[in-house]
This record gives sequence, C-alpha cells and structure tokens, in this order.
Amino acid sequence: MRRLRKVKIVATLGPASSDYDTIRALFESGADVFRLNMSHGTHADIAARHSIIRRIEADIGRPIAILADLQGPKLRVGTFAEGAHDIEEGAGFRLDLDPAPGDLQRVQLPHPEIFAALEPGATLLVNDGKIRLRVDACGKDFADCTVMVGGTISNRKGVNVPDVVLPLAALSEKDRADLEFACELGIDWLALSFVQRPEDVEEARKLVRGRAAVLSKIEKPAAVKAFDAILAVSDGIMVARGDLGVECHVQDVPPIQKRLVRAARAAAKPVIVATQMLESMIESPVPTRAEVSDVATAIYEGADAVMLSAESAAGQYPVEAVTTMSNVAISVESDPTYREVIEASRRAKRQTVADGIVAAAREIAETTDIKAICCFSQSGTTVSLVARERPRVPIIALTPLVRTARRLCLTWGTHCVMTEEQERFKGAVISAARAARGYGFATETDQIVVTAGVPFNVQGTTNILRVAPCDERLIYRVDPE
Repeated sequence: MRRLRKVKIVATLGPASSDYDTIRALFESGADVFRLNMSHGTHADIAARHSIIRRIEADIGRPIAILADLQGPKLRVGTFAEGAHDIEEGAGFRLDLDPAPGDLQRVQLPHPEIFAALEPGATLLVNDGKIRLRVDACGKDFADCTVMVGGTISNRKGVNVPDVVLPLAALSEKDRADLEFACELGIDWLALSFVQRPEDVEEARKLVRGRAAVLSKIEKPAAVKAFDAILAVSDGIMVARGDLGVECHVQDVPPIQKRLVRAARAAAKPVIVATQMLESMIESPVPTRAEVSDVATAIYEGADAVMLSAESAAGQYPVEAVTTMSNVAISVESDPTYREVIEASRRAKRQTVADGIVAAAREIAETTDIKAICCFSQSGTTVSLVARERPRVPIIALTPLVRTARRLCLTWGTHCVMTEEQERFKGAVISAARAARGYGFATETDQIVVTAGVPFNVQGTTNILRVAPCDERLIYRVDPE
C-alpha cells in the first residue's frame, strides 16, 4: 500500500474509533499517524488502542506511528453553589483561593501560582475566551477583576492567561505518570501541551530518555515568542490553533501558522497543523468550503501533516473525515501552483556533506527521469533532510530499525520500509531497487537515486549518492562483487 500524496494525516482515536475495524478503516482511508489523547480515557483504554494499532501494523505490513498527547497543566475555576451564573459586562468579579462554592461575585481559582504572577491590567480568559476579565487589583490569594466580555460561567471552566508567562511546572503529576506509561507502552512521538519555554521541553526529554521523539505544541503567546529556542530542542512541532486562537488575537493565528511551518521545515523537523480543520464533519458527512480551504492552505504552506481531532475521535463520520482530508491533499498536490509555492519557499541551508548530498539528490531527481529517492538511515536524519527539500519524486526511507521507520511516518513525502542491515553499498542499492519495484514506485526499466552513509550502520555519515537502475541484473553487471 502506498499513498498518492506527500502530506501526512494524523487521526485522533476516541469513542468513535476504538475498535479494530474502524481503526483499520482509518488507516486504509489515509491515516498515517494515530494520536492517543491522554486527556481522555484511562490507561487501560490507551493500552487497548495501542495494541489494536500494532495488530493492524503487523497485519498490513507497514509501519504506523503512534503519538501520545499529554494533557498539560489545565487551569480551571472551582464550582458554583447554583452550578452557573451569568456575569455581565462592566460588573466586578473576584477570583480567589477560597474553596467555598462561587456566586455572582466570586469563585475559587485553585492555582496560587497564577496570583503570584498576575499584575494589574492582565487579561484572564474563561471558557475558551468566551468571557474576558481585566485584572484591576491582585495579591497572593486574590484577583479583583472587571468583566470586559460577559457570559455564562459555570463549574470547572478553563482559564487562560495570555499576557503572563506562568511559573507552572511544565508537567503535572498526571503528565509525569502518563509520560512514563506511554513510553513504556512503546509510543513513537510524545506531544507536550502548553509549552512556554525551551526548559519545558528539556525537562520532558530527560524523563523520556530517548524512548520517543518529543513534539512541542505551540499554543501560547510565550511559546510563539520563544519559538526558535523551543524548536532547537524539539524533534517536531504542532501548531495547536485551538488554544492559540484563544490566547492570541484570532487574526494573528494565520501568519503565526505560516511562520512556524516555514521555520520547522527549514530546521528539517516535522510540523503538524492541528485543530478544527474539518470541525463540521463531527456531525456532517461533508465539510464546509472554508474548512476544505483551511486544510488546503496548510498543505500549500508545506506542513508535514494535518490533523483530525474530534472529527475522528468522537464524530459521526471518522472514516469520511480522513477520506476527505486525503482527497483534498491529492487535489492540492496535483495543482501546478502547489509546486511553485513549495519551491519558492525552499530555504537553502547547506552546511554539511549530508546537506549537499540531499540537495544533489533532489536536483538529479528533478532534472532526469528518476522515480524515487531512496535513503538508508539509522536515525532518520538523512530522510528528514531530503524531506526538507520537498522533492517532486517520492522518498523511500529504508531502515533496519522499526523505531526509526515508525517515527518517519510523520515526515512529509516519506514511504517507510523495513529492511535488513547492510554491510556494503551494493546490497543497499539492491534493497532500494526491490523496494521501489515492490511498492509500485518504479519498474525494472526505471532509475532511482540512492543515498547512504559509509561505513554502514553509523549515524550521521551520509556521504554517498548513486543513480542506479531498478533492474538487479544491471546492478550486478556494474558492481559484480
């Protein structure tokens, strides 16, 4: 099975997609990566879905990536004596540490760290930004506010603090337990929620201990400001537009998305565009035209992957949502304008031998009749560098390490193939030719480009490129030993 598109699709699993048949249908419809949301479900639920994915992987014979998404530190108000109240614009409202049930004038905010960081003039957003409060006065255990935008406030609604870098631990106790559980389970990518600074990522990396690749979700203004430093210590990025759209002005989200996608691509690190991409398909079998345009925009920008959240996790049409997203991608990538945009946004960043090799591979593939670029890789770094070039031809990633093959399922344009370890370059060329033919990328009369590092099985040694025939007899004829 091979995809007819380069961009990858991430599908979130949930109540609507928790059995073998549905998850397999999602994969066959186009899902390349499955997201396990640690905010919902028990460890037993997560383990069951993980097991099903690995069964499907074995049955189909293709690597599948699994991404575990940590909840992050959730800030919520307490409870109300009457369950909810309508607070009006211009009214006063207090947040404090008092655990007594709230009323029309006040409610508990059980997070002393917020009060320690607040200053007069700061903004507090409640219930996904539907209610906006301005801090007039504050202390170590209270904040007196004016209601700038009113609405209904009810039990345990979320609170966002866009103006302040909060002195919160990057990982809650729940996150730490979930992180260890997910890594022991054998997930491939770990997503960190509400990252504010590079130190948040470094803390998680120490706990992960190399068992998974670490992906930072950019959903706070502080993370946007510190993005370059966060990107440097992350293996991948998610542009999480839900909370980002709450904490930033909504009109600022599209340019932020474009900037982050380009920066991640320049760094050869995969980037996912996420949240509300086909939101109406939670209840409708067809999306709105605006949603289709939104998905297309992310693809035109060069994102490695686009993601479905509630659409595939809890919606009525999970398979249809994946199919729609895949069809949009195929249509966009067949548009001549797509190549113009992608190539115009390519940034030359060639400082190493490996950079030169992958740039040459793309140039050769695009100026001659080459059917695929085949990369032998231990860590996946060479494959990521080739993907950064966004070549017109498919990228076949060959690796003896299942962990590497699975992680690369998130990388643009990459078809991952498990292969035996190779001792000599000729063996690598033969394996590449067989993979190109076996998966329908080429025939015996075609040619491929093969990149690898000599000596073999050593990370970071990409130093060789060869244009090779797909006919093994010709390979042996050129290199009989």
